[in-house]
Amino acid sequence: MYRHLLVPLDGSELATNLVTQAVDFARSLGARITFFTARDDLGGTDEGALLRTLAPQDFAERAAGDAGAILAKARSAAGQHELQCATVVRTGRRPWELILQVAEERGCDLIFMASHGLRGLRTLVPGSQTQKVLAHARLPVLVASVERNAADDAATAAIGIIRDEHRSIASVLTGLRNAMRQDSERDETPDLDFIAGLLRYLKTFPEVLHHPKEDQFLFAKLAARTHEADDVLAALRREHEEGGAQIAAVEAAVERCRQHAAPIGELAQVIDAFVEAQWRHLNTEEEQILPAARKHLSDEDWRAIEHAFRAHGDFRVGSEYDESLRKLFVKLMNMTASSDN
Repeated sequence: MYRHLLVPLDGSELATNLVTQAVDFARSLGARITFFTARDDLGGTDEGALLRTLAPQDFAERAAGDAGAILAKARSAAGQHELQCATVVRTGRRPWELILQVAEERGCDLIFMASHGLRGLRTLVPGSQTQKVLAHARLPVLVASVERNAADDAATAAIGIIRDEHRSIASVLTGLRNAMRQDSERDETPDLDFIAGLLRYLKTFPEVLHHPKEDQFLFAKLAARTHEADDVLAALRREHEEGGAQIAAVEAAVERCRQHAAPIGELAQVIDAFVEAQWRHLNTEEEQILPAARKHLSDEDWRAIEHAFRAHGDFRVGSEYDESLRKLFVKLMNMTASSDN
């Protein structure tokens, strides 16, 4: 049986569902995973060379790309099941070659990947890249998903979006806890500005966009179809209502530390308790609500939920706001990746 999977990711919606499949497959085998993504070589372009000279910080941010965010969400999916995983990012213009190189270097015995099929050249691992991996690989390759085959499944699409949002939240929670633990181990004062940035994301994305969509669409439609989840839904709604106050309490603890009015240990305790509560909340939704919704909701329900989560329903604030949130998440995850190295 396979013991070590290489899973190439490109940040697309197809890759989000591939992570779920890869984690389930690895769990069934008792295998470990190396998640991989590639980024373009900005430094090898004329634009990149000029940007490096004129604006080094902007160059560093653009060169980092979305890799940290892509891999952070994959780690969160594996971590939910305590699955052993590693992450690798490489820079280059031929992703298929990088995939094969990393598979060999890391001793993987199966490449577990997806194909964008006939939809072609729009992302990092398009169908042509998959075909090149298949043609040149010296180890087995399993194409687990093809985009065109899943395009009409509203339930799969909606659950994929919800899980992707959960992984973003979980990644920020992990970054929050790690920021405290790593600095404590090094006997250093934590970067309070970085922690404040993580809290800003949690205060904005889950509280303003994600939780209201769950309440109005996913939870409401499930409650209309069955009463078996009523108690769980009531508890989750209460936690949504309390979320803003909980984040405010953590922010207050950060400010007390900033003003030297409280020891760092107090902040660590507040953050630990907050992160544990948020993880329990996410796990309840993943392990109880999504399976119940898959069981009871109709295709029409799922199409409405998919539309709401894809377009933010009545909670859409505007494309510039959405893009600023995405950029904030990417920046935070790249900072987290840098601190881990």
